[in-house]
Amino acid sequence: MNKPAWLGSQLLTGNLWKTLSLGVLVCVTFTQPVLAQEKQRMLRTLTVTGRGVEAIPATLAQVVLGVEVQAKTAQEAQQEAARRSSAVVTLLKSRNVDKLQTTGITLNPVYSYKDNIQRLTGYSASNTVSFRIGTDKAGSLLDEAVKAGATQINGISFVATDEAIAQAQKQALKEATQEAQQQADAVFSALGFQRKEVVSIQVNGASTTPPPPRPMLRSEAAKVADASTPVEGGEQQVEASVTLEISY
Repeated sequence: MNKPAWLGSQLLTGNLWKTLSLGVLVCVTFTQPVLAQEKQRMLRTLTVTGRGVEAIPATLAQVVLGVEVQAKTAQEAQQEAARRSSAVVTLLKSRNVDKLQTTGITLNPVYSYKDNIQRLTGYSASNTVSFRIGTDKAGSLLDEAVKAGATQINGISFVATDEAIAQAQKQALKEATQEAQQQADAVFSALGFQRKEVVSIQVNGASTTPPPPRPMLRSEAAKVADASTPVEGGEQQVEASVTLEISY
């Protein structure tokens, strides 16, 4: 290659690099403000949390009851407990209760203490079961269970049906979302800002709070054979919360 051609090539290459460098500089110069503006825009957000609560009737009773007997020997105690428990379970099955299961079987020695001397006096055996039944049928069934041989009603708790809980959860979430939006609107209105879009949603869950269980003493269990047992389920609460991050 002759010298003039070589010099022309060098000059062309140098001008090209200058042009590219200038283009990169202009691109960086324009990109940095755009990124800064985008970052500033994303930082302009408000976070609010709304809460929704739905109360639904507790139409199911969760019952725990059992049989406890004492006898001179372990075998006699266990056999009598089994006989009475079998009668109670047969009754419960005939009433088509749900989720019937055995929750406990115990056999323990019974001692008496006199003059600091421990004496074996017999054995105590117990069988307990749990089940679910409609609240409106629970009272009469408890009466029948005691007549069949139950000597303990350890407690009753109340819950709503799965279908009612699922529907209440959806409604509670809807209420929580609406409350969060109302909170955001109130803040934006007070500050003179315009709400733009929801950039983040966090569902904190929809939990159920059943009515507290009602324990029943053994003496009460003995009384229900002579009087009808009133059972009122009350209400179960379903709570939900939703957190929204809203740009402005």
